[in-house]
Amino acid sequence: MNKGSRSIFTEGLRDGVPIAAGYFAVAFSLGITARASGFTAFQGFAASLLTYASAGEYIGFTLYAANATLFQLIVMTVITNARYFLMGLALNQRLPEGSSIGTRLLTGVPITDEIFGITIARPGYVNPIYSLGALAIAAPMWALGTALGITMGNILPGQLVSALSVALFGMFLAVIIPAGRKDRKVAAVIIASFAAGYGIRFLPGLGRLSSGNRTIVLTLVISSAAALLFPVPDDTEEGKEADAL
Repeated sequence: MNKGSRSIFTEGLRDGVPIAAGYFAVAFSLGITARASGFTAFQGFAASLLTYASAGEYIGFTLYAANATLFQLIVMTVITNARYFLMGLALNQRLPEGSSIGTRLLTGVPITDEIFGITIARPGYVNPIYSLGALAIAAPMWALGTALGITMGNILPGQLVSALSVALFGMFLAVIIPAGRKDRKVAAVIIASFAAGYGIRFLPGLGRLSSGNRTIVLTLVISSAAALLFPVPDDTEEGKEADAL
């Protein structure tokens, strides 16, 4: 790793600190679910370290407890986490032209909702080294939180556990609000997303979809509309991080 890459990796580590704190808090609740499903602290730690997907893990733990087949587990996990395919496509569009297949695949490895948020908000080309830096601190804290949730979660008061679960939402707001304050167009898209996320629950058919599938529908519709209404000129895609890839 050259000096430029180390600098970008360090930036990712720094920006990943609040994400890691939010993950650690929320993972307590996940750990309680894992314990109820029969997982030990080590098993929960390993599952979270290798998966780092809250909804996907929750479904995985629940289906395991229900003696679901491996095929059912795989299908449900793919459906639940399908939104990450869209995030991967969005990040790949921000890579320099001619990027290798390895770089494009590497870009998808660290994707979570929050890491995607801080990565896509950076100006210029996307550099997977930055996202990996954020993941390097966020993933271990997520796994550690799950393990402690298994060992200590049932000891803590229920209200405290619920309060910890809210921490991740506050952290995610901290990711999107600064971007909205800098650009009115981004603010308009954020407000539209909140409104649509609430209203879609009352639409016939769409309201019956799972939260993950509703997110996919809204992402496709809102991002397409934003791209048509607020196109980004090609010259704004140039960034100083391209040389570090």
